[in-house]
Amino acid sequence: MTTTLSVPSLVADALTHYRSALAPEFATLEKARTGAGDAEFSPAFRLPEPTAALERFFSVSGIAVADLPDYRGHRLRLLDLMRNPGTRTTKTLASLTIVARAVRHITDTGERIMIVTPSSANKATALRDAVQRAIACGLVTADQLQITSVVPAASVAKLWSSALSEDPELRARNPLVVHDGAEPAAVKDLATAFVTTHAHELRRRYGVRLWYTLGLDNYRAADLLRAFAERDLLPRTASRTHVHSVSSAFGLLGHDLGHAAVARAGGAPLPSARYFLVQHLGTPDMVLSLRHGSHSRDNLPTYRRDPGDGLYRQDSDPHFPASTFDPDEQLDATFYTRRPATSARMDPLIAAHGGGGVVVSLHECLSRYAQIRRMLADTGAALPADPRRLREWSLVMALTGTLNAADRGLLPDSDDVLVHGSGSYTCDDYRPVPAHRRVTADDAGDLARHVTAAVRAAARPA
Repeated sequence: MTTTLSVPSLVADALTHYRSALAPEFATLEKARTGAGDAEFSPAFRLPEPTAALERFFSVSGIAVADLPDYRGHRLRLLDLMRNPGTRTTKTLASLTIVARAVRHITDTGERIMIVTPSSANKATALRDAVQRAIACGLVTADQLQITSVVPAASVAKLWSSALSEDPELRARNPLVVHDGAEPAAVKDLATAFVTTHAHELRRRYGVRLWYTLGLDNYRAADLLRAFAERDLLPRTASRTHVHSVSSAFGLLGHDLGHAAVARAGGAPLPSARYFLVQHLGTPDMVLSLRHGSHSRDNLPTYRRDPGDGLYRQDSDPHFPASTFDPDEQLDATFYTRRPATSARMDPLIAAHGGGGVVVSLHECLSRYAQIRRMLADTGAALPADPRRLREWSLVMALTGTLNAADRGLLPDSDDVLVHGSGSYTCDDYRPVPAHRRVTADDAGDLARHVTAAVRAAARPA
């Protein structure tokens, strides 16, 4: 067993603390950057020069590690990536770097930028928070940097209200757009179609650059910091299993990039990384790909209703829930991606280094809830007594998956398990954005009208 920490251990401002470590990795990503047209616009991987204002902007980028109780011979710890009180999710780290890159571009060129992001909720909240912080810190003005977020109707209860929705002038410049499509992930197609069709004309008429920010490298560029925090906050061990609730596993792919970056930086190597994915029954695609080489739901186990308690059960595959209220349930709207292209990256990583995956149900999460609440009591990521107050289930999912996997013998033969805490918040942490402060879009034309109005609010046509 590895040693116990006197924790929580903390890097209070990771983006400032690790700036020098980020520089060569950003340079490498910059060399690989492609796309020069309006629709493929992306600012260079360069941060603004250090200033007191930038340090204030980055001040919510803390990363902490806390001990959890051991379980079935496994040493459990939490990697707390949820320390920004304005978001309570790991998306803060990437959002701050994305917005900082936009600030650098605006400062260097004088061009305006409109960020366009589809999101199930948390990416939108974190990017809007970062845009607001950049304006409040004086890095840019509200007319230089704007954001349009496109979210599925199923996620509206998870959208955090802020000055970008409450202040009339900021709301006009930064529309929050809801799309009520058959599939929640259709917001990605909608945003892509809009940028592809309208980016050139909006730049020609208004001098504004549209930046579609969903690219993997925009997130890996910040998520690699997890590996540097692991190096500095955790004891040495031969191997470590990284457990993460995932939709597309951007965070773990970022950690993998950081693992290589730590090796290049010299010093003692990190433990061998084994990645363990946790998903829910609504979108189990990455675990299906790991198990069967395909995202097809035909490979899900067959559930049968138990006439005694009314639950649906299966015992043919321990990688999937043993019990569920509904085999077609949607546990959390955060996880909405079907057939993620990132399976092609994660599957070989896990095949080469070990790891695995498990799918959890709401019934399993609720059955574990009191146990998990007790585990987290001293970590700074405490749960409410009433699970009905929870609005973000990522952390509970990850810990339920960890405990289930340990019970079923699915965790790798490593006594060191790091649970990546990527999101956890309750109804008491935020105010949802009311309907009258959102707009709707059925298609790219609707979205174009909203964005054009927002751009006009910030500047007159050239």
